[in-house]
This record gives sequence, C-alpha cells and structure tokens, in this order.
Amino acid sequence: MKRILCATAAAAASMLLFASLASAESANSSFNEGFALQRKGDLSGAVKLYSRAIEQNPSFAMAYEMRGATMQQLKKYPQAISDYSMVIACGENYFKAVGYYNRGVVKNMTGAFAEAIFDFSQAIELDRKMAAAYFHRGLAKSKTGDLSGRLEDFRQAAKLGDLTAEAWLNTYVPDWRGAPIASGPL
Repeated sequence: MKRILCATAAAAASMLLFASLASAESANSSFNEGFALQRKGDLSGAVKLYSRAIEQNPSFAMAYEMRGATMQQLKKYPQAISDYSMVIACGENYFKAVGYYNRGVVKNMTGAFAEAIFDFSQAIELDRKMAAAYFHRGLAKSKTGDLSGRLEDFRQAAKLGDLTAEAWLNTYVPDWRGAPIASGPL
C-alpha cells in the first residue's frame, strides 16, 4: 500500500511539473505572438495575446510590461498604470525599476507630476544608473516648480549619458560640469 501511495504521489508530482512547464511554454508562446503583433502594429491583437499570457502565468512581469506599453501606445493610461503596477508587484528589481519608470512616464503624461516624481525616485533607488529616470524626474520637478531639483536631475542624467539632458544643459547652463548649479530663473 505504501508503494502505491508513493508511486501515485510521484506520478502526481510529475504531472504537476509537466502541467507547470506546459503552462509556462504556453504563456511564453502567447507572449511571443503578442510581441510579433505589436511589432507589426496590431496593438489590440497584441493586448489580447499579452492578456492570454498573463492568464496562463499571472506573475509574468514581462507580459505586464509589454501590455502596459501597448496600452500606453493606445492612450489607455489607467490600464497602462495598472499593468506597470503589476510589473512592480511581480517583477525582480530590474523589472520593478522599469515598472516604476514607465508608470512615472505615464503619470507625467497625464499631469500627475508629484506621483511621477515618486515613481522616478523609486526607479532610481533600484537602479542608480537609470539616466532616463533622472531626466524624466527633472521634467516632473520642472512642472512642480522645483527648478533647482530639475537642474540637479538633468545634471545627473547627463553624467550618466542622457544626450537630451546634456544638450539642454549645454544650451542653458554651459558651465554645468563645473561648480554646483545654483537655481536661477530657468
């Protein structure tokens, strides 16, 4: 009897493992098909396939990320924010940083500048070399009136290689590489 129970348990475990692997393969397949559609410009088809991948694997951070990006392209900002929030909840630190960054971009686009600053700050906390997060946080700070904060963020973004921040600084603060930047009328 003990042997039968052990054999049954082993068979059940094997079936669960196989089902889990099949589900992951299926989720990856749906994701890949969605990505191909997105590249072809079929955004609604891509959303359906990313959603299927998420149904098959509810913690598939990259599927949430890409569905969020697609929703952002479709100007469905609340849905994009929701998907980026799921990236933050499900993802490893790299994905979390990207999720915070992308959610911040959407919040900047919709005028929620203080919330965007928070998200960019979280992204920077997770990835101190994310130049784009500094740049976009600087944009949000500009919208809230924090001009010295904008300059410091642009400066950090430029030091990390952001060419847009560097061009802006070269135009408006030519000595930005030198002494600390004093806030001014910019």
